[in-house]
Amino acid sequence: MAALKSFVEVRPESHFPIQNLPYGVFKPDPASPPRPGVAIGEYVLDLSEIASAGLFDGPLLRGSDSFHQLTLNKFVSLGRAAWKEARATIQKLLSSTEPTLRDNATLRQKSLVPISKVELLVPTAIGDYTDFFTSFHHAKNCGTIFLGPENPIPKNWYYLPIAYHGRASSVVISGTDISRPRGQIFPVGDSPPSFGPSKKLDFELEMATIVGPGNPLGKSVDVNDAADHIFGLVLMNDWSARDIQRWEYVPLGPFLGKNFGTTISPWIVTLEALEPFTCDAAKQDPPPLPYLAEKVSKIYDLSLEVQIKPAGREHGIVVTKSNLKNLYWTLTQQLAHHTVNGCNLNPGDLLGTGTISGPDPDSLGCLMELSWNGQRPLSLNGVTRTFLEDGDEVIFSGVCKGDGYNVGFGTCSGKVLPSPK
Repeated sequence: MAALKSFVEVRPESHFPIQNLPYGVFKPDPASPPRPGVAIGEYVLDLSEIASAGLFDGPLLRGSDSFHQLTLNKFVSLGRAAWKEARATIQKLLSSTEPTLRDNATLRQKSLVPISKVELLVPTAIGDYTDFFTSFHHAKNCGTIFLGPENPIPKNWYYLPIAYHGRASSVVISGTDISRPRGQIFPVGDSPPSFGPSKKLDFELEMATIVGPGNPLGKSVDVNDAADHIFGLVLMNDWSARDIQRWEYVPLGPFLGKNFGTTISPWIVTLEALEPFTCDAAKQDPPPLPYLAEKVSKIYDLSLEVQIKPAGREHGIVVTKSNLKNLYWTLTQQLAHHTVNGCNLNPGDLLGTGTISGPDPDSLGCLMELSWNGQRPLSLNGVTRTFLEDGDEVIFSGVCKGDGYNVGFGTCSGKVLPSPK
């Protein structure tokens, strides 16, 4: 695969070589309707133009209008065989040895648009959003902070991928500003709670599954078939107001401490592109119950990084380096568990992994862990942080390192604005 080259120039450090081909939705100009595209180097390949030219000519996509939609929902619903057919067609068209697009100047000009000139949008219409809690190190650290070191992780965590249902309406695309939320703040001692802007605004380093074909209400997905229901992954920042969350989460879990904003990256990297980077998943002890026991339990060796760029600074400062393989429960176990009671998932739904923390001090996936709930300030080249300040920009990136190429996600960023008056 590494030998495959595109006629489109792709820099060696690019996240978007021909081996990747992540899907997104974009507007080439403000007056144009959204349309699906694929990233290649510093360009977007407009799939609506490729479809109009009749170049999706395989048996599953010939005549399909899935690339003439405003979102990717119809395409992701078609399933793995259609995804593979599309990928093979796009890779062939972009190949340096294929003249069809390379030598057609008119079609090339219409279909290849600089990423710098387009508006990137949330790629699917997200009907439902669920956020899991599946990193052992994050669970242990959070439990230690709030419950003490004796029994930081509840017994049920080892038996099921714990999750809560989030708010799909506040999922936004990378680059969208996030206003500091207001709410009831955890009280001190016997005093009543206060009300005001959160003083403990945090990021959470996550990834998220984009669901492909759904499942009917009442019918669960077998864990060994779950990968066929996953179209791909995005980066995700589950912004969290820790002081609001701490006061409200008992007994029903997160609410206003979470639902004010969730940021995702614009490009969905498919499981086909990630396949060369599979590795063994974490050993699970005790063994999972039979419905969660996988014949092959795998995850992806995918490096993740978080930078914070304080207001007025030109460059961000790296505060976290983690890896997707730090998850305890796999992506497929998460999806299968979500459906085991008969819950129906739909194409385009979003399933967050939960904060991805590693075992080392510099691999912790949120400021609550990095600053140990404010007790250990971080030094950011002359300024300190325990939690996020107004004007801070948080930038996630994720990449798999191949043999002479990268398969990456670009960035997932957002800037903190002051709380509305």
